[in-house]
Amino acid sequence: AIAAKAGLDCCVFIPSDLEAGKILGTLIYNPILMAVKGNYDQVNRLCSEVANTHGWGFVNINLRPYYSEGSKTLGYEVAEQLGWKLPDHVVAPIASGSLYTKIYKGFQEFVKVGLVEDKAVRFSGAQAEGCSPVAQAFAEGRDFITPVKPNTIAKSIAIGNPADGVYALEVARKTNGHIESVNDAEVIEGMKLLAETEGIFTETAGGTTIAVLKKLVEAGKIDPDETTVVYITGNGLKTQEAVQGYVGEPLTIDAKLESFENALERARTLDRLEWQEVLV
Repeated sequence: AIAAKAGLDCCVFIPSDLEAGKILGTLIYNPILMAVKGNYDQVNRLCSEVANTHGWGFVNINLRPYYSEGSKTLGYEVAEQLGWKLPDHVVAPIASGSLYTKIYKGFQEFVKVGLVEDKAVRFSGAQAEGCSPVAQAFAEGRDFITPVKPNTIAKSIAIGNPADGVYALEVARKTNGHIESVNDAEVIEGMKLLAETEGIFTETAGGTTIAVLKKLVEAGKIDPDETTVVYITGNGLKTQEAVQGYVGEPLTIDAKLESFENALERARTLDRLEWQEVLV
């Protein structure tokens, strides 16, 4: 979008199995779009080669300082929206680890310049089990990351060899936080839970974060009285495929009041049966 507005040539590299909504949301600006047969790690390696060969600037490769430092604004805005105070606990998704660690850095910078009072903020991270190298290292007490091959519906955070993974581990441990993972079914349930309770349709990364939040609450790792901020980093319209088949279907009716009344009663009966199943 910025390249289109500025009149710059733009070439975008994506994994070839990326969700359709993200592909269309890119093509509308008419860039050159390269769908690479591989995962994000392979795409990034290719981008590094292209940058070295052609002298191109890549947002998350040789221009990475701008890309990563920009994530500090997620820390800045939370401090501002909390009335120039820091929260007690943060839960955020971890892909490369950059966003997670830069939120921490943003808080620290506001402390240093005197905009907020210093306080202990716990940092917890969320990963999908199908690509959870940082969560695995955290659980095993390691200070290094073992790369994995991604296999999860949470494609936007599926970085098998996270560049800032060791720094994410450091932040979680020194703040007394946690890094947890959830499976794909839990990711979908997280997406549904957030939509049904808060009216927010998030993509799979957000579903992962909400599912981990639920896991932390159930494990007693979040104090109900503390201020916990959960970062939802993507719109669900970009990953609609993830919930297809897991949500309801529309009720098709005739354009008659009687047809509406019958359908409404069926819907309410079904809703009551579902609640009974939950209670059982």
